[in-house]
Amino acid sequence: MNRLAGTTSPYLLQHADNPVDWWPWEADAFEEARRRNVPVFLSVGYSACHWCHVMAHESFEDDGTAAYLNEHFVSVKVDREERPDVDAVYMEAVQAATGQGGWPMSVFMTPDGKPFYFGTYFPPEPRHGMPSFPQVLEGVHHAWTSRRDEVDEVAGKIVRDLAGRTLAHGGQGVPGEAELAQALLALTREYDPAHGGFGGAPKFPPSMVLEFLLRHCARTGAEGALQMAADTCEAMARGGIYDQLGGGFARYSVDREWVTPHFEKMLYDNALLCRVYAHLWRLTGSALARRVALETADFMVRELRTPEGGFASALDADSALPDGSGKHAEGAYYVWTPGGLREVLGEEDAEFAMRYFGVTEEGTFEHGSSVLQLPQDAGAADAGRVASVRGRLLAARDERPRPGRDDKIVAAWNGLAVAALAEVGGYFDRPDLVERATEAADLLVRIHMDDGARLTRTSKDGRAGANAGVLEDYADVAEGFLALASVSGEGAWLEFAGFLLDIVLERFTGSEGQLYDTAHDAERLIRRPQDPTDNAAPAGWTAAAGALLSYAAHTGSQAHRTEAERALGVVKALGPRAPRFTGWGLAVAEALLDGPREVAVVGTPGDAGMRKLHRAALLGTAPGAVVAAGGPDSGEFPLLADRPLVDGKPAAYVCRHFVCAAPVTEVDALREELAPRG
Repeated sequence: MNRLAGTTSPYLLQHADNPVDWWPWEADAFEEARRRNVPVFLSVGYSACHWCHVMAHESFEDDGTAAYLNEHFVSVKVDREERPDVDAVYMEAVQAATGQGGWPMSVFMTPDGKPFYFGTYFPPEPRHGMPSFPQVLEGVHHAWTSRRDEVDEVAGKIVRDLAGRTLAHGGQGVPGEAELAQALLALTREYDPAHGGFGGAPKFPPSMVLEFLLRHCARTGAEGALQMAADTCEAMARGGIYDQLGGGFARYSVDREWVTPHFEKMLYDNALLCRVYAHLWRLTGSALARRVALETADFMVRELRTPEGGFASALDADSALPDGSGKHAEGAYYVWTPGGLREVLGEEDAEFAMRYFGVTEEGTFEHGSSVLQLPQDAGAADAGRVASVRGRLLAARDERPRPGRDDKIVAAWNGLAVAALAEVGGYFDRPDLVERATEAADLLVRIHMDDGARLTRTSKDGRAGANAGVLEDYADVAEGFLALASVSGEGAWLEFAGFLLDIVLERFTGSEGQLYDTAHDAERLIRRPQDPTDNAAPAGWTAAAGALLSYAAHTGSQAHRTEAERALGVVKALGPRAPRFTGWGLAVAEALLDGPREVAVVGTPGDAGMRKLHRAALLGTAPGAVVAAGGPDSGEFPLLADRPLVDGKPAAYVCRHFVCAAPVTEVDALREELAPRG
């Protein structure tokens, strides 16, 4: 066992038995490198990363490779999900130096943390133009011992270049109609009209861009925006990227048609997409969107919920083959052959399932296996027969060896899950989902939040990790609490969101309104990370802007609204040029342009009329609208103050741009108040 045995990260624990003398990221590792006068080898990955597992098996479990590493390097292993700041800083260096990045990330650096040589996956022998990992190690060792001045010069230049990349966009003003129109036009040019989504292979679910398109349509009535969003959602839901038996989405598709996924399932993808499909249903009434939203919510609860009430980070792409050999393969849990279908279903139903799910004799994946899809030409099918076939296949699949699960709780991603489950529960009258959201929110308060409302990034088995929360943790947890407050009518969640957002203003915000990924008093790295672009999940920067804006709408706080607007300056600059990577920022800008609207629903809790008005408020499509529901004298929400019943009836008050409409007592009248205004 090496030094990783005492960590809480499932990814690090996967490497605890390696012959490599791994260190976790800590000051003692760099001090050891100084003492021995050797470079540091930094390896960054995460538990559901397929190629991380491959490199571990080929190189880190190899005694000869490990011996060379142990003799000539201090090796540091980092879970990118526990230390997104470390990952971001060195990934920026990798991308700047090589033009590409990814995981596993391999970085060689001085004992002062200054990088000088980079890469991602290295094979055990030369392959496809790549040097072998032993060749890389020998080359780096030779450069360190024979050309040290050159190494130090390269490292110094890289650090100086990175240090010059600080952003300051607070004075740019907020994005307006012109910028959003330019962003929409740019998205139209990159849209794939044949298959949905944007760009070519590999193709990732564009969750945050879809939120922007749905909000833009809701605010302006733009049919083109809705068409792109709806067609993309349908293509993904029919494709292999969506688990047609158990619900939930894989990380991405290796092809542009959404057929073959990279099979890992991440909490953040499913939380974001669950919310997207719920919002698509809210806007259009799509039966497919309703089904996918509910199935994805149920998948998260069934497959990712931990005994403590939070949600695990990921399910692995790989699992053991069902033949008992012990060998692992990507997608083994999910794929089917015609013979496998016949074994479970019998001849007649197997033929039906092959047509319905697009299973072929040749296969759509590897070794004659197919990923289940819903081909467009499958035709109408008997719903009862489909349900029977799905149920039997799911039961048979449950007998297969399951993919590994990364059980650590990431604060930010649990915040996204809280928002999704609360909203889906509220929309579809599923109080059990609201209860699961509340339990996860409670875990975040109990385990991740200290007495000063400072957040810890991760926990596992009810034990908080050692790493401080970053900006996305504060922003996404606040977003989850705000959504839960609107659905549950419990004002305590609004109060907790306020504590977190005050810390964002105090410890993550620069003098020009720019935001940083780490707090002012966080560990100093070679550069303070600062990334305003939305990638796999909303950037901390844009997520904070959205949460600040919602909190300001709830409370009337001008300070929080001002900082939200200053933070959106970066969206004005980047949105028209890179809308695929500014999707959540553009969605927040839509909320700002619409108000956002403030809806107060007053009535006696439990009253049927009150419940109907509350649900109608939640189902309003006005972008970013905030909802407060409770008794007129409850004191739970600032929006409820001085808002009496109307003739003894429950009432809804809608305000926008500092102007309030007359209160309404009927659902249809409330829907009219929440309709697009342009």
